[in-house]
Amino acid sequence: MQTVASLLETHRSGSRTVVETVRGVYARLALHDDPAMFITLRAAADVIAEAEALEARGDKGLPLYGIPVAVKDNIDVAGLPTTAACPAFAYVPDRDATVVTRLKAAGALIIGKTNLDQFATGLVGVRSPYGIPRNAFNPKLVPGGSSSGSAVAVAAGILPVSLGTDTAGSGRVPAMLNNIVGLKPSLGLVPNTGLVPACRTLDCISVFALTVDDAMTVLGVIAGFDPEDAYSRDMPLAPLGAAPPAPVLGILPAHQREFFGDADAAKTYTDALERFASLGAVLKEIDFAPFAECARLLYEGPWVAERWIVAEKLLTTDPEAVHPVTRAITEPGGTASAADAFRATYRLKELRAKVAPTLAGIDALLLPTAPSAYSVEEVLADPVRLNSRNGTYTNFVNLMDLCGIAVPAAISSSGVPYGVTLLAPAGRDAQMAALGRAFVAAGDLPLGAGHNPAPALPPLPPNPDPDRLDVCVFGAHLSGMALNPDLCALGGRFVRTARTAPTYRMKLLPGGVPRPGVVRVTTDGAAVEGEIWSLPFEGVGRLMATIPAPLGLGQVELADGSRVTGFLAEAGALAGAQDITSFGGFRAFMATPASA
Repeated sequence: MQTVASLLETHRSGSRTVVETVRGVYARLALHDDPAMFITLRAAADVIAEAEALEARGDKGLPLYGIPVAVKDNIDVAGLPTTAACPAFAYVPDRDATVVTRLKAAGALIIGKTNLDQFATGLVGVRSPYGIPRNAFNPKLVPGGSSSGSAVAVAAGILPVSLGTDTAGSGRVPAMLNNIVGLKPSLGLVPNTGLVPACRTLDCISVFALTVDDAMTVLGVIAGFDPEDAYSRDMPLAPLGAAPPAPVLGILPAHQREFFGDADAAKTYTDALERFASLGAVLKEIDFAPFAECARLLYEGPWVAERWIVAEKLLTTDPEAVHPVTRAITEPGGTASAADAFRATYRLKELRAKVAPTLAGIDALLLPTAPSAYSVEEVLADPVRLNSRNGTYTNFVNLMDLCGIAVPAAISSSGVPYGVTLLAPAGRDAQMAALGRAFVAAGDLPLGAGHNPAPALPPLPPNPDPDRLDVCVFGAHLSGMALNPDLCALGGRFVRTARTAPTYRMKLLPGGVPRPGVVRVTTDGAAVEGEIWSLPFEGVGRLMATIPAPLGLGQVELADGSRVTGFLAEAGALAGAQDITSFGGFRAFMATPASA
């Protein structure tokens, strides 16, 4: 199975070309022969042409250089139909979703649009007129939904990563059922611009991958504030580091563990607790009742009205165009009242307050991803009840504003994959990933539906010094330049050179002394050079006191997809300023006559 990390290594070393990787994707698709995996598959010749153009540019440092990616078909890709698995709803967007723009800028190649439960309503993956994608691990099982095609494409080894969405568990349940990683970001961390909503207040775009490292690499590319998305949040994303040595994990007490008679699922959860304990975790029982009540609010409360809003035109003019199960679930949303909405909002606020002390006393919740795994035959015979069961441990998560990651835990003797999920309040995405990474590394499962054991994990950088901050500089504070002695006098330590993601412009600030201002842009971006310096927090404050407007500190996205605090300029203050991006960095600019 090819991972993002392994493909990047081969692409950058030259042992495999990007074109060869693309040809391999289409060869595996033909061999796998699952026509329900993709709703729209791009022509191989078109993707190969993009691969050739990417290789011709030669920028192998891009964080996703030549990585093939699938996109769930409720996320816009310019020129490809967006169907949300409903032919009558389909349209062809003329621009990419923000996440797709960022993937392409990072060197990724979009292969096509994957199948899903219609309007992203379902956790089973069988509610689509385009067919039922085949569970890559066990063809008798449902693929999981709603992000069915995206999950099976990764698990089958067609490509290493894909985008899904997650409103009620659609990025986690399919991950469990296909033995892969499902990363559900904090709400607003990843912009939803260009996403067909399910519940607009609760939606988030998620990542499927074979490894936690790969999922975090993709998250580092697609995360970041987008002013076009009213629900976007400007929150930092920490890099993936080592798990804490003795995390406190909130676990289900025995009397609140519900597996609906699935003994293998129950044993998996018990074994997962023991594995975490062997890694040094402290296990602390919590009261799950308020979380369970919150989960019931999602479909029994007025949030179904958000789903009604999306499909309202079809439901009122051509209801037969909507899948019958989706229609039955969604239609009650059209009768919800404002009073219902306020009552549910009040109760949600009360439940959040009730669980706040619980969450404050632990590092993460550790729950089963789903309480059982059902066959296609079982779900088709009982579509609503079994689907609802799959949301037992997922439906409350976005209502509670939590982030999380679902990781594989075990494969039963009957060939059924099971998993666990780690959850925490928004903003702790990297910490959840670190815990999931440590858990997976202590196991022995294969990647996805492959038969080979997972490769050894690459080493992680040491955890940052809690009393210091890494700061990216672009101008006269660079090593050997005029203001660098000031940086050193503040306790600065050189860490490394850095290159930003290709989403910035560098301009010359007005005034007598040449100074650069780096601004993030949405079009015509480029990568610029800088340096990362470690400073004590006191030194950061003293440094800021010497920095004139329009410069300030913000989050800088680097070429490897990670983010670091760095000096950025206010775009509005640089209107008409000389653009020096073509020099690649301030040092190169100062070495030319143009700087005189």
